[in-house]
Amino acid sequence: MVNSNEQVSYKRSRFFTRLPKQRLYTQSHFWISQVESDLWRVGLTKFAARMLGDIVELNFNVEEGNSIQVGQVIGSLEGFKAITELYNVVSGDFSSENLALHEDITLMDNDPYHKGWLYQVKGTPDPQALDVDGYVSWLDNTIDKMEEHKD
Repeated sequence: MVNSNEQVSYKRSRFFTRLPKQRLYTQSHFWISQVESDLWRVGLTKFAARMLGDIVELNFNVEEGNSIQVGQVIGSLEGFKAITELYNVVSGDFSSENLALHEDITLMDNDPYHKGWLYQVKGTPDPQALDVDGYVSWLDNTIDKMEEHKD
């Protein structure tokens, strides 16, 4: 693993990504980034995007100002490989979805840590969120388990 000032290069098995250091990560493979003092932006990690395949549709069932809690289903994601519910990872008030994804859903695959973010919440991130080093360890375990079950 090679560290730079702003990101960690990660490679295990056939998976490679660069993880921004100044983010929190969840065990469900979301990243959380502080935009303002109480405003948090949420996106899928590259690992999650890869597991879903090319994302083709994103839907939210909450609106701006709705109170939401960690673990609450707030929408759904559809990829070529899977359809999944979208679970919230920041408790507070739903602020906005990323409208750019309506124009170009491929941003989630092509630029997941920047332009491909999903939504924003005014509130507090999941208290179980991990720093980048914790997430790297979680990824190691996840990929190892996947490799064990491949045979």
